[in-house]
Amino acid sequence: MSQKLKINLYRIIASSCFLIMTLLIHNDVFLSIIYMIAYIIVGYDVLYKAVKHLLQGKLLDENFLMSFATIGALFLGEYLESVMVMLLYQIGELFQSYAVGKSRSSISALMDIRPDYANIEINGNLEKVDPNSIKVGDLIFVKPGEKIPLDGIVQEGDSYLDTSRLTGESVPYHVKVKDTVLSGSVNQNGLIKIKVTKIFHESTASKILDLVENASSSKTKTENFITKFSHYYTPIVVISALLLAILPPLLFPNLTFQACLTRAFTFLVISCPCALVISVPLGFFGGIGGASRRGILLKGSNYLEVLSRVRTVVFDKTGTLTKGTFQVTKIVTNNLSEEELLKYAAQAELYSNHPIAISIKKKYMHPIDQNTVKQIEEVSGKGVHVRVLNEDIYAGNYQYMKDLNVTVPEVFGGTVVYIVKEKEYLGYVVISDEIKENAQEALDDLKKQQIQKMVMLTGDSDAVAKNVSEKLGIDFYYASLLPQDKLVCMEKIMKEDNDGACAFVGDGMNDAPVLVRADVGIAMGGLGSDAAIEAADVVIMDDDLSKIEEAIQISKRTIRIVKQNIMFALSIKMFFLVLGTFGFANMLEAVFADVGVSVLAILNSMRTLKINDKKKM
Repeated sequence: MSQKLKINLYRIIASSCFLIMTLLIHNDVFLSIIYMIAYIIVGYDVLYKAVKHLLQGKLLDENFLMSFATIGALFLGEYLESVMVMLLYQIGELFQSYAVGKSRSSISALMDIRPDYANIEINGNLEKVDPNSIKVGDLIFVKPGEKIPLDGIVQEGDSYLDTSRLTGESVPYHVKVKDTVLSGSVNQNGLIKIKVTKIFHESTASKILDLVENASSSKTKTENFITKFSHYYTPIVVISALLLAILPPLLFPNLTFQACLTRAFTFLVISCPCALVISVPLGFFGGIGGASRRGILLKGSNYLEVLSRVRTVVFDKTGTLTKGTFQVTKIVTNNLSEEELLKYAAQAELYSNHPIAISIKKKYMHPIDQNTVKQIEEVSGKGVHVRVLNEDIYAGNYQYMKDLNVTVPEVFGGTVVYIVKEKEYLGYVVISDEIKENAQEALDDLKKQQIQKMVMLTGDSDAVAKNVSEKLGIDFYYASLLPQDKLVCMEKIMKEDNDGACAFVGDGMNDAPVLVRADVGIAMGGLGSDAAIEAADVVIMDDDLSKIEEAIQISKRTIRIVKQNIMFALSIKMFFLVLGTFGFANMLEAVFADVGVSVLAILNSMRTLKINDKKKM
């Protein structure tokens, strides 16, 4: 418990003790003194804020309402009611402070990833330096138990890293030489030497911290409504209270001015909009905190609101639904061995760095004599032609074979590379991009969240796109798209979808325009990706597709809790305002209508903090 919370708790206890003392005192003068002491102990800060804000021109806030109402009650001789109003108000504030503290702790735990120093070698000794002073290419050392201060590549050693602060995944991650490591991870055992690839302010930990610290700056429509509502609501209730004190005695002679004044003060206490002003932002803040602990970062609470309305999810294929790693999955030959076919394919793709070419050379595994490969000719989007030992070798797609007037079987499913030597068809190799293990389950879970349509956009061929979409149960797909084509398709999909918001899920590298255009852009595997963090509204910090469903579920629950608070607070307020107007509610009942409703709404908002475990949702 913070020092401020402790002081407030002590004040509440002290004031309560003075109230108990009044049960033993029967002298009116002493009673008045004891009540005033209890009132000042528990309410001096409210009175101070009211005066301070009054001098600053902030006339009609909750401190003014509480001070005006309770001082009025004192003048009317309602000492017990006045002290109880202030006492219970402070109890409500105590609950609020505790709730805000709990909510902030869900995010401040993430702040633990901030590195304090980096180890560098100076004259044979490891010395701690400011991470800001480290440059790209410098070598740093991370001991067991220390946080990795900057992104880099392991040069020496191997170890297990705790990445739970980054990804929400508790299983240690093994790293070895040439593996990429991200700042904010914690080294668990061995000493590792790292070559820095990004300066401190561009490293993963810094970007994540900046994102989280600014997450509450973008308000939702609901929060903006509540702010605007309070701006007009408070002056209206103050004017209503004044009219309630003045008009009834003039219109109804049997009503005394003192009785109507009591009703007016009661009306003021009831009218405080604390429950809405406190609980609504707290609910959204809790939702952001709960999501961050699951490795889901939101750039603002407004995206929680948009996520809750998502009815269409559009996916990039490569790197999102699939692993983005190509491998040879099938070899079909025509009167020669698989080894010979692969050799011709590897020779044709010798100088290409395309993922398909790399997968073929990886499958062949044998060294290739570069002197035998001559006259390389690439045919854009179709294939490649080379001369090997004075023989023409062609490797490419079905269209390339048609252009060469070579008859080959038309094969579907995966990327097919046909091999031809001197116009003689030798066979084909099928290269496939593996679908992620949990992709099917993740998409099935999305359907349970009332997602009405799932669409896939890809630059791959129609055959590949059809194969993946059929396996995963994708509703529609668009194939053979360039980056600008994806944007056109996204706008078309958004126009067709009038029922709710449209989300785009991509890897954040070449999908930045579409991530920005979507109602909510979700970057998968966004760790260390500048494009992902810049373009996306939501960053899934690991590559787990199931986190998309979690994000939507978190958003829906958060919005549901916020709406519960609004409906509950307004209905109770209106009910007691009517009772107070006609004299059926006294000050203590007014306290329940104000502080009681606030406490209940705050406790309800704290439920958003408990959505960090998927099994409990």
